[in-house]
Amino acid sequence: MIFLYYDKNRDMRLCPFDRPYVPETKNRSMEGYEKMALNFLQILPTPDETRKLYPVPQKVAEIKKKRDEEIRKVFTGESGKFLVMIGPCSADNEEAVCDYVRRLVPIQEEIRDKVILIPRIYTNKPRTTGEGYKGILHQPDPEKKPDPLAGIIALRRMHIRAVEESGLTAADEMLYPENVPYVDDFLSYIAVGARSVENQQHRLAASGFDVPVGMKNPTSGDFTVMLNSVVAAQHGHSFIYRGWEVETPGNELAHVVLRGAVNKRGVSLPNYHYEDLQTLLVETSVEVGKTTAADVMSEVEDAEKKMAEAGMTIVEPDVEPFKALVD
Repeated sequence: MIFLYYDKNRDMRLCPFDRPYVPETKNRSMEGYEKMALNFLQILPTPDETRKLYPVPQKVAEIKKKRDEEIRKVFTGESGKFLVMIGPCSADNEEAVCDYVRRLVPIQEEIRDKVILIPRIYTNKPRTTGEGYKGILHQPDPEKKPDPLAGIIALRRMHIRAVEESGLTAADEMLYPENVPYVDDFLSYIAVGARSVENQQHRLAASGFDVPVGMKNPTSGDFTVMLNSVVAAQHGHSFIYRGWEVETPGNELAHVVLRGAVNKRGVSLPNYHYEDLQTLLVETSVEVGKTTAADVMSEVEDAEKKMAEAGMTIVEPDVEPFKALVD
């Protein structure tokens, strides 16, 4: 497939997503896996090979650099803007995704002084039992068999096109830590899902990213698991990653995301009201021994009344910028 993009400073030209991948097998050995029930199907390009074959255009790199700095300042407290992650949890249709993101452009322009929009373009779909559609990375065409090679190309093409057509860099979910280098040259936010937040490799990998990483509470709703994940991501570590011994400095932008829970009867349990935040910030945070300015990424509908009753001073949020999102 040939992907066209338009840069107002240049003529229409081809982006090389139609370039075939020819694997180099000389350094790819299957030895040592004899005791594992693995059926090797095809060699996939490394992240470095992928970036060379399907590079991020300079225009997109410049947009990402500017957006990353704007978003970082929100987390560090240098900016008083709100961040809003918006969009579907599974992006599997390039045309639909790009159409959606383009529709966000006039809204972002209208509220740019107070809100930064980050489109959710999630290319991996976590499955509780492992069954079902796993996202565009695995299966770029939901009606056809899995094809990770085509998926790597498809997700890069979709993400890059979305940035070029909107100027909005996106968020994606880290389902497989070793796959992040395939996408981190165009993302401005990474999420760790409820089913992954307790995983050691997710926590360690997140400690080496230079963009915000949101740690969701697990499906059980447990706060301690989520906060421990943030603590791990904010500290430096030494571990094995993609065949290397690596060392990370820690990610000060790691934070929590309250996503609710579901009980054994399938009943949805919100966990972002005042009582929940009180538990999170006062009780659980003390247990873990770590809090940050970016600990809460959630709406608190009834906080004003209850905090006032407790004798606490609060500032009323300006909700006017958000009206454009629901009009």
